[in-house]
Amino acid sequence: MRIGEIAALVGVTPRAVRHYHQSGLLPEPPRRPNGYREYGVRDAVLLARVRRLTELGLGLDEVRAVLADDEGRGLAEVLAELDADLARQEAEIRERRARLSGLLAEARAGRLPADGPLSPELSALLAGLGELPESPMAAKDRQILALMDVAVPEEERARLMGLMAGAAERAHEVYPLLDALSGAEADDPRVAAAARVLADSLPDELGASLPPDAADGSGSLADALFADLAPAQSAAVRLAIRLVGERREANR
Repeated sequence: MRIGEIAALVGVTPRAVRHYHQSGLLPEPPRRPNGYREYGVRDAVLLARVRRLTELGLGLDEVRAVLADDEGRGLAEVLAELDADLARQEAEIRERRARLSGLLAEARAGRLPADGPLSPELSALLAGLGELPESPMAAKDRQILALMDVAVPEEERARLMGLMAGAAERAHEVYPLLDALSGAEADDPRVAAAARVLADSLPDELGASLPPDAADGSGSLADALFADLAPAQSAAVRLAIRLVGERREANR
């Protein structure tokens, strides 16, 4: 048989047969005088086995390990590993579908935010803010929270969002002060007052979660967040972080 014939017999493509040759799964058969490969029954049996193994979901390295074990012990081990991996994928799919079901219900009820889907922790935090007036600073804050929702590990995210829930109670007081600084310079006298109100709204535990140099903007993420603020707003946030750190040290 030529390559097209054995491929058609087993139900694969000639390209797949060539790939199996290159991968070392299927030995090269002898060639005819004209240079064409000449396949026999043993080649077809081996190719059929490779096809069955790959259809089970085995990778080519796993197929190679199975073919190298004449007694079949390797196949049992590989199939057990494959079964365990499929069980893990099945559990992940069930979990994702459960989350999707909740999001779908929220979307159908018109409660899914435009920047969703969000984690349950962030959704609860935003719900606690209630209806906020039109506030550019609140919009920026929401963007930062959405970024943290993805960037922060899940176990840390729940704790951090819980801490920020306390700060959210004074959001109606903080946002207008920061919005008023949108066109001001860093030395504006209103900076200190806004920073004090912001610092008063932040719990000490939240300050402890920030890196020591967060107020200085060290790090690409901090630099990007501060760069997105007006000079006076950035100065107020930096000062508030310092004040929280000082307060925490004083209360130790």
